[in-house]
Amino acid sequence: MIGMEDAELEKSKAHIIVEIIEYVSNTVVNKTIIKRATGNITISSLDAGEELSQKKLPYDIYIQIIDGSAELMINDKKFKLKLGEGIIIPAHSTYCFNANVQFKMISTIIKSGYED
Repeated sequence: MIGMEDAELEKSKAHIIVEIIEYVSNTVVNKTIIKRATGNITISSLDAGEELSQKKLPYDIYIQIIDGSAELMINDKKFKLKLGEGIIIPAHSTYCFNANVQFKMISTIIKSGYED
């Protein structure tokens, strides 16, 4: 099950990023931090046992783990990311996430600069 909130975070207000979103049993929850035509920043929480199914986007995506640890597959190569680690998923790569344990992440997509 996937939960999604579309409202952006309040501007000019400090936030404790890991507390912006909670874990929900058997759910992937997403919260938009900033959403623009040129890209977006989203925070997500995945409960243990959940996954984000395989995707492919025409943009680079930067992922940073802010709680727990995650298993990420990029073009059939497995990465285990722990708290504080980040990775760039290259444009046009096939990727998916598995939550062996619950985790939270920030994903940043920059759409400008790509000609497809």
